Amino acid sequence: MRVYVPLTLPGLAEAHKTGELGAESLLAYAVTPALREWYLSDDIEELEYAALGRAALASLRLLAMDPGAPRRRVVVAVDVPDSTAAADPDRGLDPAALGEVRVAGPVPLARAAAVHVDVDDAEADVTAAAEALGAADAGDDDAQFVVDGAEDHELLWYATQEIPDLVGPGD
Repeated sequence: MRVYVPLTLPGLAEAHKTGELGAESLLAYAVTPALREWYLSDDIEELEYAALGRAALASLRLLAMDPGAPRRRVVVAVDVPDSTAAADPDRGLDPAALGEVRVAGPVPLARAAAVHVDVDDAEADVTAAAEALGAADAGDDDAQFVVDGAEDHELLWYATQEIPDLVGPGD
């Protein structure tokens, strides 16, 4: 199963250093039955793109909690055995949890298929979105518009061999 793990650049640096993602349990996003039902699509590429988008939003939430992290969303695409990823049935069709799975960890970074990261030019919009996230969650339409602005930036695809370049020297 392909899962999308939300991170920040410091989180990616830590995974690169340790060689693994997560510890005992890892939050990720995948094509789940609830995601399929919500998006009403049978196109697997479209559904995987939706799961990637959900992970990008979760990465934005991580950025909002870590003001010192560079303002770039990071998502690692990882292939894991189906038996290690499970959706919480109690969260089922909760729109906030669509595609959410817990992966039994740790997951070797060597299982990563790719890394998706914002381009430098997205930093201003991602910064504004991270700052507006709390107000958007509280129902502020203007703040939600700012958060949605981050989604206007496509995450760039990087090969796993490029992780050292993404995290910088010494990491």
